[in-house]
This record gives sequence, structure tokens and C-alpha cells, in this order.
Amino acid sequence: MNEVDIRIYSETLELVADAAGSAIRPYFRAITNIDIKNDKTPVTAADKAAELAIREILADRHPDHGQIGEEFGTDRDSSEYVWVIDPIDGTSAFISGQPTFCTLIGLTWRGQPILGLIDQPIIGERWVGVTSKALVSADPGEEAYVSSMFNGKPIHTRSVTALAKATLYATSPDMFVGIDQEVFGRLSRDVSLCRYGLDGYAYGLLALGCIDLVAEASLEIHDYCALVPIIEGAGGVATDWRGEPLSLQSDGHVLASGSQDLHRLALKTLGA
Repeated sequence: MNEVDIRIYSETLELVADAAGSAIRPYFRAITNIDIKNDKTPVTAADKAAELAIREILADRHPDHGQIGEEFGTDRDSSEYVWVIDPIDGTSAFISGQPTFCTLIGLTWRGQPILGLIDQPIIGERWVGVTSKALVSADPGEEAYVSSMFNGKPIHTRSVTALAKATLYATSPDMFVGIDQEVFGRLSRDVSLCRYGLDGYAYGLLALGCIDLVAEASLEIHDYCALVPIIEGAGGVATDWRGEPLSLQSDGHVLASGSQDLHRLALKTLGA
């Protein structure tokens, strides 16, 4: 993929984010009906309307690409390019009237996340990230195209290198069960500050240089695919708990760090 492709797909990200935001905003703090899915998580009309709006644009602009969405399942997931959609990441925050939910849209190439978007449509915050994996046709020695933007401006993670000085986030302590609970507990005791909440929004704060670590378990594909390019494009690292790259086949354990040194220390504490 060349830089022309990157621009085209980045334009698509912006279009679908605008459409999703338009679908979501009328429902914010006005939800009257909440359904509970089989996995015991909430879903609203806003989730469904936003995903349908996203899918319609993707099907029109890139009909040969696959789609994986939280609400409406999978279509052509064996395609070379697959879009991964979470129309409202943090539905619990959304139905509680908190503007910390976000729309997550990622593009994978041969199973690897290459472009991603985080959009908070209420307070008007948007992250877009591209990883070096996107420029697969680069000549040997050519500098990789790596960049993350926040509301159109370049961003970078901060360079904390000691766990004792780091701020760690996770969505909820309830996501850690059995050995995961024990392992995460070790990491949370080693850092300066451990906080919970924010869902995918926390990864945006990491890319902005506001926090240093996010460690989570039991995530689904649509929860993390959009986040990897944004973290990597901002100079950070995102892997599973073994230090392996995140892909469509990952097991739902995610560790994101603002620096390589901090990532190595966190992986060691997690037992990698």
C-alpha cells in the first residue's frame, strides 16, 4: 500500500466517523430503551444506527473489503483488507450520560491493524493513526510512514521509563479473572497510579501523552484493532501480554505503553 492508498482510506475513516457521530448524538442523554445482549452487555438504538451508517459507507467506497462489526457480525473476513467496527465503545458510559465513550474503526491488512480511528462525537475529539505496516511497498531503507493525529495535529506518547512513575488504566477490575487477576495485580502495585474506566478513550489519552500504560483482558477484536495504529503512530507500543503483535487472531489480552522501555518492564511484571 502506498501513500495514495493511505490517504484514500484515511478519508474513508473521516467520512464514517462523521456519519457515526451524526447517528449517535441525537440519542446522547436521551436513551429510553436499553437491551441486554447474550453476553450480558448493553446495546442501544444508537449502537445499531451508528454501525449501519458506517457499514453503508464502507460498502459503497470499498465493496471488496471485509467488515467485522460488534452489532451486525462478520462479512468477508477473509478479505485482504477488513474493517473492524465498534460503533460505541463504552456503551455503559454512553447510557450513563458520560462523554467518554467513543467510536472505534480500524482497518486491517492481512490480519494486521494498519489504520485506526477513535472518535468522541460529543466533545469533538478525534484520533487517527497509521502504522509502518501500512506502507508495505516501501523501498528498503525508506523511512516508514508512521503518524498519529489528534484533531489534525501530530501527537506523541510521553517517555516515562519506570513503572514507579507510570499511570496505568484498565476499563474495569472485573475483566481480570483467575490468573489474570493475580498478574494484573502485580502490575497495578508496581505503578505510581492505577485507575479504572474510560474503555477505548484511555488509549487516546495514552497516545496524547497523558497516561503511560493500559493493560486489559477479555477484549474482543473490535475493542482493540483501531487502537493499535494510533498507539504505534504516536510512538508507543501495543502487544498482547506475551509481547506478540496484536492481530485478528489475538486472545484479547492487550498491553499498550508509551515507550519501549516501559513496555518491556510491564511485560516482565506480567510474566511474559
